[in-house]
Amino acid sequence: MTDTVTDLLANYWATGFFVVATLGLCAFMVGASSLLGGRSHGVSKALPFESGIVGTGDARLRFSVKFYLVAMLFVIFDIEAVFLFAWAIVIPEVGWSGFWGATVFILILLAGLLYDSRTGALEWAPEASRGNRPVD
Repeated sequence: MTDTVTDLLANYWATGFFVVATLGLCAFMVGASSLLGGRSHGVSKALPFESGIVGTGDARLRFSVKFYLVAMLFVIFDIEAVFLFAWAIVIPEVGWSGFWGATVFILILLAGLLYDSRTGALEWAPEASRGNRPVD
């Protein structure tokens, strides 16, 4: 019984040391920043500030649904790229069947992209700003 505990300690001492050292370093950094950090308070300190620009207006702006649609399409096609990178790594093992499978995958995604462009899902600017204004 003690032999298995000794074996476990011998195998995992580096991992335990790493966890303890990481927690100690985090505690040290939090403690040092609270002791050495500035304590200035003022009007400017409470203002939201991002990228050198002081914010104006309300933070609760309404975004168009098209923005979220484009964001979801971006995520979908990003995941497609991940699948294709994984396929490119194993291409010598999968041979021609893997090639044709990837070709079908790409064709399905291209059909989806064509459908999205035809239905206007990729156009997220209003009609008036695209130059399709009615003639007066």
